[in-house]
Amino acid sequence: MRLILLLGALLGHVYCQETFVGDQVLEIIPSNEEQITTLMQLEAEEHLQLDFWKSPTIPRQRVHVRVPFSNVQTVKVFLESQGIAYSIMVEDVQIYQEMDNLVAEHPGLVSKVNIGSSFENRPMNVLKFSTGGDKPAIWLDAGIHAREWVTQATALWTANKLASDYGTDPSITSLLDTLDIFLLPVTNPDGYVYSHTTNRMWRKTRSKLSGSFCAGVDPNRNWDANFGGPGASSSPCSDSYHGPKANSEVEVKSIVDFIKSHGQVKAFITLHSYSQLLMYPYGYKCTKPDNSDELDEVAQKAAKSLTGLHGTKYKVGPICSVIYQASGGSIDWAYDIGIKYSFAFELRDTGSYGFLLPAKQILPTAEETWLGLKTIMEHVRDHPY
Repeated sequence: MRLILLLGALLGHVYCQETFVGDQVLEIIPSNEEQITTLMQLEAEEHLQLDFWKSPTIPRQRVHVRVPFSNVQTVKVFLESQGIAYSIMVEDVQIYQEMDNLVAEHPGLVSKVNIGSSFENRPMNVLKFSTGGDKPAIWLDAGIHAREWVTQATALWTANKLASDYGTDPSITSLLDTLDIFLLPVTNPDGYVYSHTTNRMWRKTRSKLSGSFCAGVDPNRNWDANFGGPGASSSPCSDSYHGPKANSEVEVKSIVDFIKSHGQVKAFITLHSYSQLLMYPYGYKCTKPDNSDELDEVAQKAAKSLTGLHGTKYKVGPICSVIYQASGGSIDWAYDIGIKYSFAFELRDTGSYGFLLPAKQILPTAEETWLGLKTIMEHVRDHPY
Protein backbone atom coordinates (compact mmCIF):
# COMPACT_ATOMS: atom_id res chain seq x y z
CA MET A 1 0.00 0.00 0.00
CA ARG A 2 2.80 2.43 0.84
CA LEU A 3 4.29 1.94 -2.63
CA ILE A 4 0.98 2.86 -4.27
CA LEU A 5 0.68 5.97 -2.14
CA LEU A 6 4.28 6.85 -2.97
CA LEU A 7 3.64 6.74 -6.71
CA GLY A 8 0.48 8.75 -6.28
CA ALA A 9 2.41 11.40 -4.41
CA LEU A 10 5.27 11.52 -6.88
CA LEU A 11 3.05 11.86 -9.93
CA GLY A 12 0.22 13.78 -8.34
CA HIS A 13 -0.07 16.02 -11.37
CA VAL A 14 -1.32 13.02 -13.29
CA TYR A 15 -4.13 12.65 -10.75
CA CYS A 16 -4.73 16.43 -10.81
CA GLN A 17 -3.81 16.57 -7.14
CA GLU A 18 -1.32 18.82 -5.38
CA THR A 19 2.31 17.83 -5.40
CA PHE A 20 5.25 19.47 -3.65
CA VAL A 21 7.84 19.34 -6.41
CA GLY A 22 10.27 22.22 -5.96
CA ASP A 23 8.79 23.27 -2.62
CA GLN A 24 11.36 24.03 0.06
CA VAL A 25 11.24 23.92 3.84
CA LEU A 26 13.00 26.90 5.39
CA GLU A 27 14.25 27.07 8.94
CA ILE A 28 13.82 30.62 10.22
CA ILE A 29 15.19 31.99 13.48
CA PRO A 30 13.57 35.29 14.55
CA SER A 31 15.88 37.33 16.78
CA ASN A 32 13.31 39.59 18.46
CA GLU A 33 9.61 40.29 18.96
CA GLU A 34 9.47 42.55 15.92
CA GLN A 35 10.63 39.75 13.67
CA ILE A 36 8.08 37.40 15.22
CA THR A 37 5.35 39.90 14.37
CA THR A 38 6.68 40.14 10.82
CA LEU A 39 6.59 36.34 10.45
CA MET A 40 3.04 36.21 11.79
CA GLN A 41 2.03 38.77 9.18
CA LEU A 42 3.79 36.68 6.53
CA GLU A 43 1.89 33.59 7.66
CA ALA A 44 -1.39 35.49 7.22
CA GLU A 45 -0.65 36.27 3.56
CA GLU A 46 -2.90 33.61 2.04
CA HIS A 47 -1.73 34.17 -1.53
CA LEU A 48 1.75 32.90 -0.57
CA GLN A 49 0.27 29.53 0.51
CA LEU A 50 2.85 29.11 3.28
CA ASP A 51 2.63 26.02 5.46
CA PHE A 52 4.11 26.79 8.89
CA TRP A 53 5.12 23.49 10.49
CA LYS A 54 6.27 25.41 13.56
CA SER A 55 4.79 28.85 14.08
CA PRO A 56 6.76 31.79 15.55
CA THR A 57 6.23 32.28 19.29
CA ILE A 58 9.41 33.44 21.03
CA PRO A 59 12.72 34.95 19.84
CA ARG A 60 15.52 32.58 18.78
CA GLN A 61 13.13 29.64 18.54
CA ARG A 62 13.37 27.77 15.24
CA VAL A 63 10.43 28.15 12.85
CA HIS A 64 9.87 25.66 10.01
CA VAL A 65 7.80 26.65 6.99
CA ARG A 66 7.12 24.90 3.68
CA VAL A 67 7.21 27.38 0.81
CA PRO A 68 5.65 26.54 -2.58
CA PHE A 69 8.13 26.52 -5.43
CA SER A 70 6.47 29.52 -7.12
CA ASN A 71 6.99 31.66 -4.03
CA VAL A 72 10.40 30.49 -2.82
CA GLN A 73 12.38 33.42 -4.20
CA THR A 74 9.79 35.99 -3.09
CA VAL A 75 9.87 34.74 0.48
CA LYS A 76 13.67 34.55 0.60
CA VAL A 77 14.04 38.11 -0.71
CA PHE A 78 11.51 39.34 1.85
CA LEU A 79 13.26 37.61 4.75
CA GLU A 80 16.62 39.03 3.67
CA SER A 81 15.16 42.53 3.36
CA GLN A 82 13.90 42.27 6.95
CA GLY A 83 17.20 40.94 8.28
CA ILE A 84 15.58 37.65 9.33
CA ALA A 85 17.99 34.71 9.33
CA TYR A 86 16.98 31.53 7.52
CA SER A 87 18.47 28.34 6.09
CA ILE A 88 17.18 25.67 3.72
CA MET A 89 16.06 22.70 5.80
CA VAL A 90 14.65 20.59 2.93
CA GLU A 91 15.85 21.42 -0.59
CA ASP A 92 12.97 19.78 -2.45
CA VAL A 93 10.08 18.34 -0.46
CA GLN A 94 8.77 15.95 -3.10
CA ILE A 95 11.93 14.46 -4.48
CA TYR A 96 13.96 14.07 -1.33
CA GLN A 97 11.44 13.29 1.37
CA GLU A 98 10.76 9.75 0.18
CA MET A 99 14.48 9.08 -0.07
CA ASP A 100 14.96 10.27 3.49
CA ASN A 101 12.07 8.10 4.63
CA LEU A 102 13.68 5.01 3.13
CA VAL A 103 16.99 5.72 4.84
CA ALA A 104 15.23 6.28 8.17
CA GLU A 105 13.20 3.08 7.88
CA HIS A 106 16.09 0.84 6.74
CA PRO A 107 19.22 2.33 8.32
CA GLY A 108 21.23 -0.91 8.17
CA LEU A 109 20.62 -1.37 4.46
CA VAL A 110 19.98 2.00 2.82
CA SER A 111 22.09 5.14 3.01
CA LYS A 112 22.16 8.41 1.11
CA VAL A 113 25.27 9.41 -0.81
CA ASN A 114 25.63 12.95 -2.12
CA ILE A 115 27.62 12.98 -5.36
CA GLY A 116 27.29 16.69 -6.14
CA SER A 117 24.75 19.42 -6.88
CA SER A 118 22.76 20.38 -9.95
CA PHE A 119 23.18 23.66 -11.83
CA GLU A 120 20.47 25.23 -9.65
CA ASN A 121 22.11 23.75 -6.56
CA ARG A 122 19.77 20.85 -5.90
CA PRO A 123 21.59 17.92 -4.29
CA MET A 124 22.42 14.88 -6.42
CA ASN A 125 21.52 12.28 -3.82
CA VAL A 126 22.03 8.59 -4.57
CA LEU A 127 20.47 5.78 -2.57
CA LYS A 128 23.05 3.14 -1.69
CA PHE A 129 21.78 -0.36 -0.93
CA SER A 130 24.51 -2.33 0.82
CA THR A 131 24.90 -5.07 3.39
CA GLY A 132 28.45 -3.93 4.12
CA GLY A 133 31.90 -4.65 2.86
CA ASP A 134 33.68 -3.59 -0.30
CA LYS A 135 31.48 -5.12 -3.00
CA PRO A 136 31.17 -4.76 -6.77
CA ALA A 137 28.30 -2.45 -7.66
CA ILE A 138 25.42 -1.84 -10.02
CA TRP A 139 24.50 1.71 -11.06
CA LEU A 140 20.85 2.54 -11.84
CA ASP A 141 19.55 5.99 -12.75
CA ALA A 142 16.29 7.52 -13.95
CA GLY A 143 14.95 10.82 -15.17
CA ILE A 144 17.96 12.06 -17.10
CA HIS A 145 15.32 13.56 -19.41
CA ALA A 146 13.06 15.67 -17.23
CA ARG A 147 9.69 14.96 -18.83
CA GLU A 148 9.97 11.16 -18.55
CA TRP A 149 8.06 11.06 -15.27
CA VAL A 150 7.29 7.35 -15.20
CA THR A 151 11.04 6.65 -14.89
CA GLN A 152 11.45 8.62 -11.66
CA ALA A 153 8.37 6.90 -10.26
CA THR A 154 9.67 3.47 -11.30
CA ALA A 155 13.03 4.19 -9.67
CA LEU A 156 11.45 5.09 -6.34
CA TRP A 157 9.19 2.04 -6.50
CA THR A 158 12.29 -0.07 -7.15
CA ALA A 159 14.06 1.53 -4.20
CA ASN A 160 11.15 0.61 -1.94
CA LYS A 161 11.09 -2.91 -3.35
CA LEU A 162 14.79 -3.47 -2.64
CA ALA A 163 14.60 -2.06 0.88
CA SER A 164 11.32 -3.71 1.90
CA ASP A 165 11.94 -7.18 0.51
CA TYR A 166 15.55 -7.73 1.56
CA GLY A 167 15.58 -10.65 3.95
CA THR A 168 12.28 -12.08 2.71
CA ASP A 169 12.70 -12.21 -1.07
CA PRO A 170 15.47 -14.74 -1.85
CA SER A 171 16.50 -13.04 -5.08
CA ILE A 172 16.82 -9.55 -3.59
CA THR A 173 18.58 -10.97 -0.54
CA SER A 174 21.09 -12.80 -2.71
CA LEU A 175 21.68 -9.72 -4.89
CA LEU A 176 22.37 -7.42 -1.97
CA ASP A 177 24.49 -10.00 -0.18
CA THR A 178 26.72 -10.06 -3.27
CA LEU A 179 26.47 -6.59 -4.80
CA ASP A 180 25.90 -2.98 -3.82
CA ILE A 181 23.27 -1.05 -5.76
CA PHE A 182 23.51 2.70 -6.30
CA LEU A 183 20.22 4.24 -7.41
CA LEU A 184 19.79 7.85 -8.56
CA PRO A 185 16.02 8.42 -8.87
CA VAL A 186 16.19 11.94 -10.32
CA THR A 187 19.24 12.46 -12.51
CA ASN A 188 18.09 15.85 -13.81
CA PRO A 189 16.48 17.52 -10.77
CA ASP A 190 16.34 21.07 -12.19
CA GLY A 191 14.65 19.93 -15.36
CA TYR A 192 12.30 17.70 -13.37
CA VAL A 193 11.10 20.61 -11.26
CA TYR A 194 10.77 22.79 -14.37
CA SER A 195 8.67 20.11 -16.08
CA HIS A 196 6.28 20.17 -13.12
CA THR A 197 6.07 23.90 -12.63
CA THR A 198 6.55 25.53 -16.03
CA ASN A 199 6.83 23.28 -19.08
CA ARG A 200 5.54 19.70 -18.90
CA MET A 201 7.50 18.73 -22.03
CA TRP A 202 10.89 20.04 -20.82
CA ARG A 203 13.67 17.54 -21.57
CA LYS A 204 17.03 19.21 -20.92
CA THR A 205 18.95 20.53 -17.94
CA ARG A 206 18.49 24.18 -16.87
CA SER A 207 22.05 25.44 -17.27
CA LYS A 208 22.62 28.92 -18.68
CA LEU A 209 24.38 29.09 -22.02
CA SER A 210 26.73 31.93 -22.86
CA GLY A 211 25.56 33.93 -25.84
CA SER A 212 22.17 32.18 -26.12
CA PHE A 213 18.69 33.02 -24.89
CA CYS A 214 17.95 29.27 -24.81
CA ALA A 215 18.63 27.28 -21.65
CA GLY A 216 19.78 23.77 -21.01
CA VAL A 217 21.63 20.85 -22.55
CA ASP A 218 20.43 17.37 -23.41
CA PRO A 219 22.25 15.47 -20.66
CA ASN A 220 22.15 12.26 -22.67
CA ARG A 221 24.18 13.84 -25.47
CA ASN A 222 26.76 15.31 -23.07
CA TRP A 223 28.83 12.23 -22.18
CA ASP A 224 32.33 11.65 -23.51
CA ALA A 225 31.27 9.02 -26.04
CA ASN A 226 31.98 10.37 -29.53
CA PHE A 227 30.79 13.72 -28.17
CA GLY A 228 29.30 15.98 -30.83
CA GLY A 229 28.87 13.16 -33.34
CA PRO A 230 25.77 12.03 -35.25
CA GLY A 231 22.42 12.35 -33.52
CA ALA A 232 23.43 15.29 -31.32
CA SER A 233 22.69 18.91 -32.15
CA SER A 234 25.08 21.86 -32.00
CA SER A 235 22.15 24.29 -31.70
CA PRO A 236 21.58 25.53 -28.13
CA CYS A 237 17.85 25.76 -28.72
CA SER A 238 17.52 22.14 -29.81
CA ASP A 239 16.15 19.50 -27.44
CA SER A 240 19.16 17.35 -28.38
CA TYR A 241 21.81 20.06 -27.91
CA HIS A 242 25.02 18.34 -26.84
CA GLY A 243 26.44 21.27 -24.86
CA PRO A 244 29.69 23.20 -25.26
CA LYS A 245 31.88 20.24 -24.35
CA ALA A 246 31.70 16.71 -22.95
CA ASN A 247 30.71 16.63 -19.26
CA SER A 248 29.86 20.35 -19.32
CA GLU A 249 26.70 19.58 -17.35
CA VAL A 250 27.42 19.25 -13.65
CA GLU A 251 24.78 16.54 -13.39
CA VAL A 252 26.68 14.38 -15.89
CA LYS A 253 30.11 15.17 -14.46
CA SER A 254 28.95 14.24 -10.94
CA ILE A 255 28.03 10.75 -12.12
CA VAL A 256 31.21 10.36 -14.17
CA ASP A 257 33.40 11.35 -11.23
CA PHE A 258 31.54 9.08 -8.82
CA ILE A 259 31.66 5.99 -11.03
CA LYS A 260 35.33 6.47 -11.89
CA SER A 261 36.26 6.97 -8.24
CA HIS A 262 34.28 3.91 -7.15
CA GLY A 263 36.19 1.62 -9.48
CA GLN A 264 34.01 -1.48 -9.11
CA VAL A 265 30.84 -0.63 -11.00
CA LYS A 266 30.00 -3.72 -13.06
CA ALA A 267 26.67 -2.65 -14.57
CA PHE A 268 25.26 0.69 -15.71
CA ILE A 269 21.50 0.79 -16.27
CA THR A 270 19.46 3.85 -17.16
CA LEU A 271 15.67 4.26 -17.34
CA HIS A 272 14.03 6.36 -20.06
CA SER A 273 10.56 6.58 -21.59
CA TYR A 274 8.88 5.92 -23.92
CA SER A 275 8.87 3.21 -26.68
CA GLN A 276 9.22 -0.14 -24.85
CA LEU A 277 12.79 -0.89 -25.80
CA LEU A 278 15.71 -2.57 -24.07
CA MET A 279 18.97 -1.48 -25.64
CA TYR A 280 22.71 -1.88 -25.32
CA PRO A 281 25.67 -0.13 -27.04
CA TYR A 282 26.29 1.37 -29.41
CA GLY A 283 24.37 4.51 -30.14
CA TYR A 284 27.11 6.67 -31.56
CA LYS A 285 28.05 4.09 -34.19
CA CYS A 286 26.21 1.26 -35.87
CA THR A 287 28.74 -1.49 -35.23
CA LYS A 288 28.24 -4.12 -32.55
CA PRO A 289 30.26 -4.15 -29.32
CA ASP A 290 32.72 -6.96 -28.70
CA ASN A 291 30.42 -8.93 -26.42
CA SER A 292 27.19 -8.18 -28.27
CA ASP A 293 26.08 -11.82 -28.17
CA GLU A 294 26.12 -11.89 -24.38
CA LEU A 295 24.48 -8.48 -24.08
CA ASP A 296 21.74 -9.51 -26.49
CA GLU A 297 21.16 -12.77 -24.64
CA VAL A 298 20.83 -10.96 -21.31
CA ALA A 299 18.56 -8.28 -22.77
CA GLN A 300 16.33 -10.82 -24.51
CA LYS A 301 15.98 -12.78 -21.27
CA ALA A 302 15.19 -9.60 -19.32
CA ALA A 303 12.58 -8.53 -21.86
CA LYS A 304 10.96 -11.96 -21.68
CA SER A 305 10.77 -11.72 -17.88
CA LEU A 306 9.22 -8.27 -18.17
CA THR A 307 6.66 -9.39 -20.75
CA GLY A 308 5.63 -12.34 -18.61
CA LEU A 309 3.88 -10.16 -16.02
CA HIS A 310 1.48 -7.96 -18.00
CA GLY A 311 2.20 -8.93 -21.61
CA THR A 312 4.09 -5.71 -22.39
CA LYS A 313 6.32 -6.38 -25.38
CA TYR A 314 9.81 -4.87 -25.71
CA LYS A 315 12.10 -4.62 -28.71
CA VAL A 316 15.72 -5.55 -27.98
CA GLY A 317 18.99 -4.59 -29.65
CA PRO A 318 21.74 -1.97 -30.05
CA ILE A 319 20.66 1.67 -29.76
CA CYS A 320 21.69 2.56 -33.30
CA SER A 321 19.54 -0.10 -34.95
CA VAL A 322 16.63 -0.20 -32.50
CA ILE A 323 15.90 3.52 -32.21
CA TYR A 324 18.39 5.87 -33.93
CA GLN A 325 22.03 6.91 -34.04
CA ALA A 326 22.86 9.17 -31.10
CA SER A 327 26.24 10.33 -29.80
CA GLY A 328 27.24 11.32 -26.29
CA GLY A 329 24.97 8.82 -24.52
CA SER A 330 25.49 7.47 -21.03
CA ILE A 331 25.56 3.71 -21.69
CA ASP A 332 28.02 4.12 -24.57
CA TRP A 333 30.30 6.04 -22.19
CA ALA A 334 29.90 3.38 -19.51
CA TYR A 335 30.66 0.55 -21.93
CA ASP A 336 33.70 2.33 -23.35
CA ILE A 337 35.26 2.78 -19.90
CA GLY A 338 34.92 -0.94 -19.23
CA ILE A 339 31.44 -1.44 -17.74
CA LYS A 340 30.39 -4.40 -19.85
CA TYR A 341 26.78 -4.67 -18.70
CA SER A 342 25.42 -1.35 -19.93
CA PHE A 343 21.71 -1.14 -20.77
CA ALA A 344 19.03 1.47 -21.42
CA PHE A 345 15.32 0.82 -20.90
CA GLU A 346 12.65 2.84 -22.69
CA LEU A 347 9.56 2.21 -20.57
CA ARG A 348 5.88 2.33 -21.55
CA ASP A 349 4.21 3.02 -23.85
CA THR A 350 4.70 2.88 -27.63
CA GLY A 351 3.13 6.26 -28.36
CA SER A 352 -0.57 6.20 -27.52
CA TYR A 353 0.10 8.37 -24.48
CA GLY A 354 3.86 8.92 -24.76
CA PHE A 355 5.21 11.03 -21.91
CA LEU A 356 1.67 11.56 -20.54
CA LEU A 357 1.24 7.99 -19.36
CA PRO A 358 -2.06 7.51 -17.48
CA ALA A 359 -1.83 7.06 -13.74
CA LYS A 360 -3.28 3.56 -13.90
CA GLN A 361 -0.23 2.40 -15.88
CA ILE A 362 2.38 3.65 -13.41
CA LEU A 363 2.31 0.74 -10.99
CA PRO A 364 2.22 -1.98 -13.68
CA THR A 365 5.16 -0.27 -15.40
CA ALA A 366 7.20 -0.31 -12.21
CA GLU A 367 6.31 -3.93 -11.46
CA GLU A 368 7.24 -5.28 -14.87
CA THR A 369 10.38 -3.15 -15.15
CA TRP A 370 11.63 -4.62 -11.90
CA LEU A 371 11.48 -8.12 -13.39
CA GLY A 372 13.66 -6.99 -16.28
CA LEU A 373 16.08 -5.23 -13.96
CA LYS A 374 16.24 -8.26 -11.67
CA THR A 375 17.14 -10.54 -14.58
CA ILE A 376 20.04 -8.28 -15.57
CA MET A 377 21.23 -7.90 -11.97
CA GLU A 378 21.18 -11.66 -11.43
CA HIS A 379 23.30 -12.15 -14.54
CA VAL A 380 25.80 -9.59 -13.24
CA ARG A 381 25.87 -11.40 -9.89
CA ASP A 382 26.48 -14.75 -11.55
CA HIS A 383 29.02 -13.55 -14.13
CA PRO A 384 31.63 -11.43 -12.38
CA TYR A 385 34.43 -10.05 -14.52
